[in-house]
Amino acid sequence: MANSPQSKKRARQNERRFAVNKARRSRIRTFLRKVEEAIAAGDHDVAAEALKTAQPEMMRGVTKGVLHKNTVARKMSRLSSRVKALKA
Repeated sequence: MANSPQSKKRARQNERRFAVNKARRSRIRTFLRKVEEAIAAGDHDVAAEALKTAQPEMMRGVTKGVLHKNTVARKMSRLSSRVKALKA
């Protein structure tokens, strides 16, 4: 349990940060799910549009420290190749 004023403040900050990061992660996952659903449906136009809206969200997650840069790069690469494959 936090005893010093500094550790109590740090605990409060951690709770707030956790809530914000959790919301960001959830928002990113929602955007990714929309892309996945469009790919599963086989609709290239909807999937491409969903990917286009998901990319800035994912990059925002990187800048805010929620996700790692290489993780997002890998996910975007794999998703874009899957969307591109739908067109063929």
